Amino acid sequence: MNPYEHKRQWNYLLLVFAAVIASGSLFYTNYLVKHIAESEHTRAEVWARSMQQVLSSDDNDFLNYVFTVRDSLSVPAIITDEKGDFISTKGLDSTKTFIDLEEKNQVKGAPAVKYDLQYFKDELASMKAQHEPIRLKMFGSNYWLVYYKDSLLLTQLKIFPYVQLLLIAVFLLVAYTAFNSSRKSEQNQVWVGLAKETAHQLGTPISSLMAWIELLKDKFNAEDDPLLLEMDNDVKRLEIVADRFSKIGSKPALETHVVYDVVKDYVDYFKVRVTNKISFDLAGDTQLKAGLNIPLFDWVLENLLKNAVNAIEGTGQIKVFIRGSVSKKLVYIDVSDTGKGIPRSKFLTVFRPGYTTRKRGWGLGLSLTKRMIENYHNGQIFVKDSEVGKGTTFRIILKRLEA
Repeated sequence: MNPYEHKRQWNYLLLVFAAVIASGSLFYTNYLVKHIAESEHTRAEVWARSMQQVLSSDDNDFLNYVFTVRDSLSVPAIITDEKGDFISTKGLDSTKTFIDLEEKNQVKGAPAVKYDLQYFKDELASMKAQHEPIRLKMFGSNYWLVYYKDSLLLTQLKIFPYVQLLLIAVFLLVAYTAFNSSRKSEQNQVWVGLAKETAHQLGTPISSLMAWIELLKDKFNAEDDPLLLEMDNDVKRLEIVADRFSKIGSKPALETHVVYDVVKDYVDYFKVRVTNKISFDLAGDTQLKAGLNIPLFDWVLENLLKNAVNAIEGTGQIKVFIRGSVSKKLVYIDVSDTGKGIPRSKFLTVFRPGYTTRKRGWGLGLSLTKRMIENYHNGQIFVKDSEVGKGTTFRIILKRLEA
């Protein structure tokens, strides 16, 4: 199994494990909330019945017990008559009920009590939304309605698991980001060191091969021999590959080049090394310029063209079209093939490390291509269009430079 796919599977398993933990936490908290809500309903009913007993009993000792029970209950509640007028409250903000001193002794020597009606209406509306009222049968055909709402403890308990999960998620995200960043930094250092060492090791045999080719040309007077010329081209290509590896880990310098000429040079080199069943077509604006690092940009073209060749089964065509946008100051390079195509659902997946449709391969080509275009050339690359069975077009966008 590809190690990148193996890592992705582990990520999925960890995600499922986290989801199970979160579900278990929510389930248990909902279990507690349900039982506490039932307990608070019982408390509210006890409080309501105590109010009924206060009005119907003359036994002072029993009333003292009822008052004690009633006052020990902390569930916020409001009692109204059948018309909706406020009769009594419990557990609400006492500052919203006040005495008007100027209206003292209006009713049988008692001070007039006034309410913040809007506050009580809002509280009553909140209670109605949470629970059905408890009906108390009073004198005659009259009845009272006892409304109540969840206590502060129950309200906090309802939102606690979500706050807890949010904090855990933030902690895990920060920890994962820090760990992943550290791990990537270590991996990058290893790869950079390996790449530079590879470039260093390739340098000596490449130099020797170049010298041997020159000796062969001199010994056999074969300056124009096509076999030696192609051998020379391959050795130079090895030199370019070594140069690519030596540049990994450092910011490459971009130089102004005519895009068409750079693409043509590589296409001419590449097409003679693949089957003649595949034709190549290069067209477009021949004057557009952009900032390029030729060794790295050739690597981009190599990956795209190799993928195109692998996608074509039998006879086919690869077309490279270059055009510019004057208003946006951009250069567009479209690389199209008549291969097997890519499903639309995979347009983004193809650039991820480890994605490949071949039995052999690490699936790093397009991932490196995307990195070289976006990080080193400040451009973009994406699947412009593809249809299964008909072909694919990759688009590269670079910043256009004036002549």
